[in-house]
Amino acid sequence: MRGAYASTVISADAGDVWAFLREFGNLHEWLPGVSTCEIEDGAPLAPGVVRRVDGAGGVFRERLLTLDDEERTLTYAIIESPLPMRDYHATCRAAPVTDSGQTFVEWYASFAADDPEKIAKILTRGVFVPGLESLRKRFG
Repeated sequence: MRGAYASTVISADAGDVWAFLREFGNLHEWLPGVSTCEIEDGAPLAPGVVRRVDGAGGVFRERLLTLDDEERTLTYAIIESPLPMRDYHATCRAAPVTDSGQTFVEWYASFAADDPEKIAKILTRGVFVPGLESLRKRFG
């Protein structure tokens, strides 16, 4: 399986960044290109909850697999996507930068695809980098 990866440093406290990032149903508030994000099934922050994400790329349905407040990580899987990929699992993590009070945020995914380099480029440049840039601006 191939992957996609992006990271950034945000000039804000890790607890504040994580409090926003952990909200599984708020993707439309910070990810460019997402018009709506709705919880379809389950409790909003409970593993197993499904969100429907509508945007320029089409409809995505994603299931929250883990939410770990101590480690400040969430992991989700895509269960429906217009992209030609399968077995997609992604993690977002917000870690404190202890010497500056900033937050290191990373977003990475693994998946299978017939053209993994193309999908990795779409995810990294079209989703992860703009999303992290938007988060940085929101807190900067």
